[in-house]
Amino acid sequence: MEQLMDYELTRYHRQMLIEGWGKEGQLKLKSARVFVAGAGGLGSPVSIYLAVAGVGEIRICDADTVELSNLNRQILHTDARIGEPKAASAQKSLGELNPAIKVVTYSDHLDGDSIARIVGRPDIVVDCLDNFETRYLLNTYCTEHRIPFVHGAIWGLIGQLTFLSPPETPCLRCIFPEPPPKGTLPVAGVTPGVIGCMQGMEVLKFLTGVGTTLKGRLLFFNGEEMTFDTITVKRRPSCPDCGEMA
Repeated sequence: MEQLMDYELTRYHRQMLIEGWGKEGQLKLKSARVFVAGAGGLGSPVSIYLAVAGVGEIRICDADTVELSNLNRQILHTDARIGEPKAASAQKSLGELNPAIKVVTYSDHLDGDSIARIVGRPDIVVDCLDNFETRYLLNTYCTEHRIPFVHGAIWGLIGQLTFLSPPETPCLRCIFPEPPPKGTLPVAGVTPGVIGCMQGMEVLKFLTGVGTTLKGRLLFFNGEEMTFDTITVKRRPSCPDCGEMA
């Protein structure tokens, strides 16, 4: 049976003080596997905070390379790594932040041929992508395999977040049947910082059993007005991904 080492007991002491967390919750994190789709603006804070919290295995996929224009928000990367694959850069950063966890990275494109190999069967998937084509692909895969899916997205100073787990909740396509128009996203780094940190919190709550996730609710963050709002979301019987689920 897996145990916590003295290093881990000291490193994670403060979070284990949270009611309902304790050693049992920390052991759940140690044995957990999380897949993070994207190592950019959202994937950076998500993977950083999951790593320092002690999630045992983090799998990250990103096919892009580090560019100068990424660095206002993608805090996994540095000027010295411009031109490097983002996946490799992410692995370096997370390994330095917590050498006690396993980080597996992929520089492949997620598509119908590669998704099963890359994603596998993690405990939960985190959507840190910037396009709906791949989001829908990941949504279909997670729905078919009953893998919980934390969606996050941003635009400028606003963002959105929800926890998806059909048939208990809608899937992503229920909420967004059609993708938004394509275009270059305006973004200040603080926005994916806020949404990414909340995505990480949803994952930690799910894995430890502490608190309540955003199941059945879509949260909106408006950084211009500094407001948070939630709406109830429901499954669509006609949804091609989850409509026929019991």
